[in-house]
Amino acid sequence: MKALLLGARGAVGTVIRRELERAGHGVTAASRAESGGARIDLRGDLASLAALAARHDVVINASGIERVELAAATARTSLVDISATGSYLEALRATASGPVVLGAGLVPGLSTVLTASLATEPGDDIDVFVMLGSGEKHGPAAVTWTAGLVGTDVHRPAEGRPVRNLGESIRTLGADGRARRYLRADFPDHILLDARGASIRTHLTLGSALMTGALELVGRMPALRGALTAAPHIGSDAWHVIARNRRTEDRRQVSGQGQSEATGRLTALAAVRVVESSTQGAVTMADLVTVDDCREVLA
Repeated sequence: MKALLLGARGAVGTVIRRELERAGHGVTAASRAESGGARIDLRGDLASLAALAARHDVVINASGIERVELAAATARTSLVDISATGSYLEALRATASGPVVLGAGLVPGLSTVLTASLATEPGDDIDVFVMLGSGEKHGPAAVTWTAGLVGTDVHRPAEGRPVRNLGESIRTLGADGRARRYLRADFPDHILLDARGASIRTHLTLGSALMTGALELVGRMPALRGALTAAPHIGSDAWHVIARNRRTEDRRQVSGQGQSEATGRLTALAAVRVVESSTQGAVTMADLVTVDDCREVLA
């Protein structure tokens, strides 16, 4: 398999490249300033991307740049996008003609697989609880995405009313058995799995209770948004993802360390699976892999 990797130098892109090359696949690294691979400016004309995509089996977008035109540029070549922005993924789904994997990685991605594995009935309420390691140094795309939540509303929330990001909280047991406070956050599994008839709400906590409190404070005072880029890395790099059906109390969970590492491994898995499949149009990780598949690559 030949993969064109956009954002190959990033925290996640580095892992994706390593995992694919270890498995014997060819990887063309691409970025705006790439010296050993291909130079592509994803903010400009996408003609160079279209030409390169035609010579590869899959294009993986780990750049953090969200342009709906990427689907048209990659044409019939499979596209795997790790974005966590619901409005963007919704638009990408609407315009995709070739095979596109929406939201590969940890959240969405693993969270999508866990949620889809729950037995549900129409009208069920599903909570997704995400803990990210506040001790891990994240790439600029991840920091920018988190900062973008501040002062904004959840896109098409299950509540059917405006819901401010980081403005509401819920307390429950984490994967380690500790009670934690999780803040409502705009991860897009409710968009990706909207056809299943359940109401899905995602909640975010950080590994450090102090940093979770600071994130909630920034959510209430958007003028402090810039503090997120300068926040100290307090705590560990441990993460977990939990999906729970409120009605049945059925619960699925996976935990690990290093979210960039986990996202890279899961994205590499998605890239291999979409090429192996006969998929056309937009799909999610849940259409390609199982919970056991995810556990295996994360082990």
